[in-house]
Amino acid sequence: MGSGAIASLLLFFLILIGVVVIFSFIPVGLWISALAAGVRVGIVTLIGMRLRRVPPARIVNPLIKADKAGLNITVNQLEAHYLAGGNVDRVVNALIAAERAAIPLPFERAAAIDLAGREVFQAVQMSVNPKVLETPLVSAVAKDGIEVKVIARVTVRANIDRLVGGAGEETILARVGEGVVTTVGSADSHKHVLENPDMISQTVLSKGLDAGTAFEILSIDIADVDVGRNIGAQLQTDQAEADKRIAQAKAEERRAMAVAREQEMKASVQEMHAKVVEAEAQVPLAMSDALREGKIGVMDYYNLQNILADTQMRDALSKMGKGSEANGPILPAK
Repeated sequence: MGSGAIASLLLFFLILIGVVVIFSFIPVGLWISALAAGVRVGIVTLIGMRLRRVPPARIVNPLIKADKAGLNITVNQLEAHYLAGGNVDRVVNALIAAERAAIPLPFERAAAIDLAGREVFQAVQMSVNPKVLETPLVSAVAKDGIEVKVIARVTVRANIDRLVGGAGEETILARVGEGVVTTVGSADSHKHVLENPDMISQTVLSKGLDAGTAFEILSIDIADVDVGRNIGAQLQTDQAEADKRIAQAKAEERRAMAVAREQEMKASVQEMHAKVVEAEAQVPLAMSDALREGKIGVMDYYNLQNILADTQMRDALSKMGKGSEANGPILPAK
């Protein structure tokens, strides 16, 4: 093989590699698909998407879909939304669904809803087909102290205008639960609630609970109403038990104080007895001092001893008399 043939072969391979690189960088097939669908997208625009690291298919395919649905959307709008982190295909699907349902939804609002993290396509579907939310078991107490357990079903429809910045489903359920508690709590008797469960839905629905939320409440229906515990009686029982414990504690405190006073009095009596014994022990010493100093005579001492002996005898006789009366009269000996 000559040098000219080798050069021609190398040139052919270089041209082939160049064509492959160009066709891999420029989505010619996507450009042809857009032309076949009647959507004008220039090659330069597709190359610019590649340079901006935007997948052309993520823009062109939703653009073809929107054009076939009769929507007036430009490439720049879709590309800007993709660069902002949005889901282009989901926004286009939502716009098509809103167009078919005759719901006014401009592209800017749909893009804002999608960038806010809301499911814009699901919101459009909820605007056409309302969603039913079921509250958890709500426990409330009527004025007669009887617990009433309620489960409510809330039918809501998405409000497109309040999707951005509006509260979600959790807020709706929390507000409905609060309204159920308020309505049952204001009832004089739990029987009135059981007889007229629709009063709960009517009262709660009239409060305008959907204000500031992304939904519009269509109806509130009571799915289940049941009677629970007698909370009033239980509270009274607990209060009585608490009062009893307080009374017992106060009685125990008074008993402890009485025991302390008794012990104190016993100590005082013992102290007084000790003083008396001590004083009695001083009497013989005082008498001996008086005899020694001549303040009293021997006869005076003897008279004092006679008086003491007479007193002790009288005490003994009196005790014997009390014992004989307790045992019966003393009979003379035969």
